[in-house]
Amino acid sequence: MGIVTLAAFLVPAPLAAAARADGDDRTPVIRLPGATGAEGIAAGEGTTFFAGDLPNGNIFRGDIDKGTAHPFITAPEGRAAVGMKVDRDNDLLFVAGGATGQAYVYDLETKKTVRVYDLAPAGASFINDVALTRDGAWFTNSRAGELYRIPISSDGKPGDARTLALDAPAGTVDEGFNLNGIAAADDGDRLIVAHTGRGALYAVDPADGSNKLIEVTDSSGAPVTVTNVDGIVVRDGTLWAVQNFLNQVSRIDLNSRLSSGEVREVITSENFDIPTTAALFGETLAVVNAKFTTPGATSFEVVLVKACSGG
Repeated sequence: MGIVTLAAFLVPAPLAAAARADGDDRTPVIRLPGATGAEGIAAGEGTTFFAGDLPNGNIFRGDIDKGTAHPFITAPEGRAAVGMKVDRDNDLLFVAGGATGQAYVYDLETKKTVRVYDLAPAGASFINDVALTRDGAWFTNSRAGELYRIPISSDGKPGDARTLALDAPAGTVDEGFNLNGIAAADDGDRLIVAHTGRGALYAVDPADGSNKLIEVTDSSGAPVTVTNVDGIVVRDGTLWAVQNFLNQVSRIDLNSRLSSGEVREVITSENFDIPTTAALFGETLAVVNAKFTTPGATSFEVVLVKACSGG
C-alpha cells in the first residue's frame, strides 16, 4: 500500500485547536527569559519543567502552574542542549548534546555536572534525544543507526555508556535527519524511536537492536506518514508525536504489540512556532518552540495545550 499525501493525512483525524480547559486560568505561553534558542523540555517533580537553550547548553527551570521560568544551570562553553529527561528518583538531568556528539548529566540539587559522555564524533553526529527506563538512559543519534545506553546503578550513579547498533529498518541511515525522538514503552522493555526523514515510528528491542515499523493509519485504516516527526511522548497506549514544521502534535493510539497505531487527534495552537519536543503533565502537554524558520528570533517559550480533547 502506498503512503497517503500530507493533505489526506490531515483530513481524517479531528483537528483540535488548543484551548485552555474550563476553569484553567494558567497562561498558555511561558517565556524562557534570555534564551537564545530552544529545543528540549523535560518534566520534573510536580508542575516543574526544565528546558534547554539549544546553542549554548544552558538550562531553564519553570513551573507550568505559575507560568514562569528562570535560568537554572549555566553550562560550560562548547555545550549544547537538545532533548532532555529528568531522573526524579536520583535528581539527575540527562541532556543530549547535538552536534557536539556528547551527552551531559547534571545534579539538580547542586546544579553541577555529574558526567560528560563522548558518545560519537563531534561534527559527524547529532545526539538528539533521550529516554529513561528503570535502569538507564537511552540516546539517539540523527546521523547514525545506533542508540547509546547510559546505565544508572541502584545508588543513582550513571555508569559507562555502550552503543547499540540497530538492525534495519530503523538502523538504515538516509540523507538528512534520521533517528530523533525516543520514548520508553512497556516499562522500558521496548523503546519507540521516531525517524524524522521518513515520518516513521519504530518499536525497538533494547536487548538486541531488532525493530519493526509501527504502521500508523487514519480512522479509515489508510496508512499515513507522521511527517516531520520530532520529539515523542508515550503514556500507556498513547503516543504524542510533535511535528515541527507542521506546527502540530498528533495523538496516536497504539496497539499492545506496538505494531500499529491510529491517529486520533491533531493538536494545533496559534502559539506554536516550530514546536520540537513536549513533556506531559497529567492532561497538559508543555511544548517548546524552536522557531527554526525565524533566524532573528529574540524570545523563546513553552506552550501549554490540552493533551486530549476527549475525541
